[in-house]
Amino acid sequence: MSLDESVKYISIIGATGYVGAELVRGFAGHPYFRFRHLTSQTFAGKPYSDIYPEYRGVVDNVCEDIPYAEAAKDSDLVITALPHGVSAKIVPELLAEGCRVIDHSGDFRYKDLATYENSYKLTHPNPELLETAVYGLPEFYREDLKTAKLVANPGCYPTCSLIALAPFLKNHLIEEDSIIIDATSGVSGAGRKADLAYAFCELDESFKPYGAVGHRHTTEISEQCSFLAGKASGDIKVTFTPHLAPFKRGMLASVYAKPSQAFENVSSEKINTIYNDFYKGETFVRVLPGKTLPDVKAVACSNYIDVNGVYDPDTNMIKLFTAQDNLGKGAALQAIQAANAMFGFPEEAGLKNIVRGI
Repeated sequence: MSLDESVKYISIIGATGYVGAELVRGFAGHPYFRFRHLTSQTFAGKPYSDIYPEYRGVVDNVCEDIPYAEAAKDSDLVITALPHGVSAKIVPELLAEGCRVIDHSGDFRYKDLATYENSYKLTHPNPELLETAVYGLPEFYREDLKTAKLVANPGCYPTCSLIALAPFLKNHLIEEDSIIIDATSGVSGAGRKADLAYAFCELDESFKPYGAVGHRHTTEISEQCSFLAGKASGDIKVTFTPHLAPFKRGMLASVYAKPSQAFENVSSEKINTIYNDFYKGETFVRVLPGKTLPDVKAVACSNYIDVNGVYDPDTNMIKLFTAQDNLGKGAALQAIQAANAMFGFPEEAGLKNIVRGI
């Protein structure tokens, strides 16, 4: 198959936010995707490189404020970076034009309607799409992605938590009612907006928890944990606390659980072996050797997620750790990985690179 025969055209709705900008960065050098429309209401009529000067001579496409359905008409794939609640109304219009869609909101991540509506305090206008939407974590759902019309890109916190927990849930090696997740995100996770709480002087030297009870990603993690363990939605409940740290991008998860009776002779070495066996052949999940633990600096600007774990015999607790870029594997670059799977391209196409060398 020649390059011209395989090229697909993409449009990004909401291209000038942080997730949109990371999508543009990832697709700019992609061998099989080309930009059709980059939409923005705020910056309509301006070249993309005027908004983000680092794209000068690389992405000079003019931003458009056009009806969403119009962007879908001549696109093979539309990726939305819209707020929760908005996507639920817009996505059906895109699908009706015959394109495929990857959505970054939480509107299609759930299979259980009541869980979504309780978590987001919204009434879903198109709940029938929850049945067919595919959760866009390629390591778990790549076969479903191949035929998916609608993909729900996972949340950043769920991605790092689920990658950590999956081998132990699938093999029933942990007590399912003992899962505690502490995770920390960089400030870009809050989006590109003028808000005093995210101003430099407010955040510099700050480190704090937020959403300690009822954070919406808690139910997303819990539902996917239930599915990984072969149970119904919501059968497993996790304790989750997010934190905000004063760096631009990155995410670290520390996950705690007690070993189950099925986990014999628990040790740090066994945990590492379990990870290596489970993620063998996965390009973007890097199981660290020995006692090396993940560091957000090592995954910055990439689609990689680093993972490892240890066992604490004094407390009989398993401690699992992951690090990822919240805009990379936690959002936009994972969407590109999913797009590759959807269109039959190698999953590493456009992604297997290291941007930050020091």
